[in-house]
Amino acid sequence: MTSGIIAIAAALTIAISTICPALAQGKTAASAMESIARQPEAAGDIRSTLILSLGLMEALTIYGLLIAFMLVSKI
Repeated sequence: MTSGIIAIAAALTIAISTICPALAQGKTAASAMESIARQPEAAGDIRSTLILSLGLMEALTIYGLLIAFMLVSKI
């Protein structure tokens, strides 16, 4: 019984930690492209900020993967 609950928790961890940052990354990229279209001269600043924020969002996914691996190792 306990191993089944841990497996479900690991699956939910992977699903949530993948879906939520993916949606946020899509929204962030769309907003950045819209900002660059409005102000092309600020493209360099917007691009560097975009890359930094996308990297931080991707780190959330990696943390979720790490937690899922920790949960699976308890089965």
